[in-house]
Amino acid sequence: MSELRLKMPITLNELLVLPPAKLEQCDIAFLDLLCAQGLPGAEELSVTNCLNILDEWAKRIQAETERNFHQFREHPGEFSNSEGYFRMLIMAVVLYEDFGVRYNPARIVMPGNIDPNDHFFADSRDIFLHGLLEGRKQGTCSSLPVLYIAIGRRLGYPLKLVTTKAHLFLRWESKAERFDMEATGKGMNRYDDEHFKQWPFPVSDEEIRTEGFLKSLMAAEELAVFLSLRGNCLKESGRRDEAASCYAAAIKLSPNLNAYRTLLADVQNNLGATVNRFDRQMMPQTIVQQVNEQQGKPNNIPDPNPLRNIR
Repeated sequence: MSELRLKMPITLNELLVLPPAKLEQCDIAFLDLLCAQGLPGAEELSVTNCLNILDEWAKRIQAETERNFHQFREHPGEFSNSEGYFRMLIMAVVLYEDFGVRYNPARIVMPGNIDPNDHFFADSRDIFLHGLLEGRKQGTCSSLPVLYIAIGRRLGYPLKLVTTKAHLFLRWESKAERFDMEATGKGMNRYDDEHFKQWPFPVSDEEIRTEGFLKSLMAAEELAVFLSLRGNCLKESGRRDEAASCYAAAIKLSPNLNAYRTLLADVQNNLGATVNRFDRQMMPQTIVQQVNEQQGKPNNIPDPNPLRNIR
């Protein structure tokens, strides 16, 4: 696990001058945490402490995976005949039951009920990894998929960060199998790309082309996502010049995407503080709401996975 930290920069400015090939050698958690520094809610952030927590959690998950692996060997059909899915379910169980990781209930909102003045980006703990690793251990889809990826990569899992409109999710992508996962509820939901073409908002083929939706991100593109989220937090706190710098840096890393240019134009035009529809294209949501609505249980987080068979 320690090799993930070799020769890493120590500041965000140092990170931004690295070539893409060097970024590929950086820990995704480190990229995320550097983008959180100096934001509201990150006053006590210790990057070193967060990375150490990730290392310890990865060790625990590895041990639990090995202890329970006989269940996959004996009953592979209960896990979609997928070793990757089994491993991700174990990770979900340990994070939920042993470490108390949760989606922040205050941020669970149906897509159709989004309030443009809800100050979603006011607290960086809802947006970046430190909110899941320290203190209350709550986050949103901005941070939960990144947590799973950071731990999974420590274990050698072929995990990718993926975007769709208003949402981040993760993907297992190896030569043997490829599937998408939702990490914001209790357990781990497995889907194909068609699901995320409709959830949490429908996306067109043109949007997939111009916004890079449903594409497995490279490290530079991951960093661009984190910079845009940092920009949203800075904009929310009134630091619009700094927000503009973040959006500009995101454009440099992902020059073909329209969303970052729109965000930059918005903040440069000195629009009001109300979050507009373009900001909402970057705003995380959760799969939990749709399932709850269908079940008529607004406060009940469902558990559709065979987790009871694991522990």
